[in-house]
Parts: sequence; structure tokens; C-alpha cells
Amino acid sequence: MRLPTINEYESFNAWRLDTSKSLPAAIDIARSHGFPCAAPHVFATGSNFVIGLDDRLILKIFPPLLRRQFVSERAALSELRGRLTVAIPEIVVEGERDGWPYLVITRVPGVLGKEAWPQLTEPQKERVLFELGATIAEVQRAPLGALAAIEPRWDVLMRDQIAGCHARHARLGLANKFLDDLDGLLRDAAALIPMQPQPVILTGEYIPENLLLDFRGEDCRLGGVIDFGDVMTGWREYDLMGPSAFMAAGHPRRVRSLFDGYGYSRTDINFEMKRRLMALLMLHRFSDPVRHICINNWQDKADDFVQLQELIWPGE
Repeated sequence: MRLPTINEYESFNAWRLDTSKSLPAAIDIARSHGFPCAAPHVFATGSNFVIGLDDRLILKIFPPLLRRQFVSERAALSELRGRLTVAIPEIVVEGERDGWPYLVITRVPGVLGKEAWPQLTEPQKERVLFELGATIAEVQRAPLGALAAIEPRWDVLMRDQIAGCHARHARLGLANKFLDDLDGLLRDAAALIPMQPQPVILTGEYIPENLLLDFRGEDCRLGGVIDFGDVMTGWREYDLMGPSAFMAAGHPRRVRSLFDGYGYSRTDINFEMKRRLMALLMLHRFSDPVRHICINNWQDKADDFVQLQELIWPGE
């Protein structure tokens, strides 16, 4: 069964959502490798076409226009295999059909963080954030291997993000008081953010959608991490953005737990570091603070970026 020729993401998205067309192709690929696919489950979220073949295996199909994500995911899973305390998918098979690369990977057990996070107690959230900080640090201690050649390069990404930052956030609805303060933050960013750092592996997406939680009675632990399609390399603090915005959400003890797990002491958390984190949050590839900072009415609680950084990363 042939896969279509698709050159734009909108057409791909329409194809994958039409399971009368996309699912038979996925089943055909799975069966070509001898994998059972009696009750496939199509995951609606994500950039690629992802199908649960059973309770053990997942097939991830990448359209040609997202080949870079295939390269990143394959390289990241290969480099990180056996190096982390938590589980990540393992590659079972890789292949290509009609120019569409694909991976069959193991399914990481656990409850998806997006579903579980709102119901966790504060002690549970602090525990998960500590373990997430430790996991980020583990990933960043791993050798780069093939990921050293992954695009974009950090300095190129930062220059491009700085150049387009004001227009991006104006389009996304950031309040004028922050837009007026943005040029000053960007001037500081050029000096505060290392442009030629000792690079580490970055996923850019340590967010609840990509975390699996393990429940044992009243105990909740970080069980696994998924989705390595946007991996690149660069300055290490970039990967603190997702947990800070989506999960710590301005709670002092949650913030402290994340930093403790990551290995930052209290003396590391000073004005300059918060200013750098604030700049990184605005320059992230997927930055959308209006929708991603999970602090109620945050645009009313801060008048500028100095106040906002204290709101996101408060002291105890």
C-alpha cells in the first residue's frame, strides 16, 4: 500500500485525521514486519502519525516534510538508551516507505502526565518535579553522538528567535506593557545567554503531554519520557522552560523542587539567572506565554519582565 505525496503540513494533517486512508497504510507497514495490529489506537495529538499497535508497541510515521524529526528521534533514542533512570521508548524497527520514514518503538507504561497532573497533591507534584529536574540533568550528561550534527545550531536559532521575537509575541497577543519592555529583555539576552555554549541534548518539551507517571498507592513517581522529535543541542537551561511554565507555575516549593532535582543550589538562583530564564522563555521555539504560563491572571499580576520573572521563579 503506497503512501501519498504530500508537501505541506495541512495536507498531511488532513490525511492522518482521515483514518479511512491513513490507518490501512499504517496496518500494512506493521504487518510487513510481522507485528500484530488487531486493535490499533490512533493518537490524535502530536505532529506525526502515531498508532498504538497493541499494549507493547507504537508505530510512528513521519511525513517527508518532517524527516528532521525522524532523524532527531532516532538519534536521541539511540544515544539515551540505557543512560536514564526513567524509561524512554526503545527502537524495535526503523524503515521507510515511499519516502516516509517510520519507527516502531516500545510503549512506555504509565499514566500520561497531561491527564494526571491536575489531580496530583502538592507533595506529589513536588516529587515529580524533583525527579524531572534530575532526569533533565541525566539527559544533559549523555554524549551528543550523532546529535552533534542536528540542526538548528544553537547560535543560529537564538539569532533567528531574537530577530523575530517582537513580531511573534505581538501576533500571539502579548499585552502591550510587555511588548514595550521586550526590547530591553532582548538586549540583555544577547549578553546573558551563551551563544557558543558547551552543548547538551535538549528536547525543548518536558511538558505533561510527554511525561508518563507511575502510581503505586499514594506514591507518584516520574516513570518515563516520550517524544524526542524536536531534540537539538545547545544551552542547558533551555529545557527548564517547559516545567517552569506548565508545571511549577509560580509555586515556590515546586520551583525549588525542580531546581533541586536539576542540581541548582539556592545561591545559583539570582537576578541574573532569572533574567536569563525569562529571556529563554520568550525565545523558545514554541514560546507562547499567553497560553503556556499556567499562572492565573499573570498578565494582571506583573507590569514588566522583572516582575514576571519573580512571579514565575519566586524565592521561598
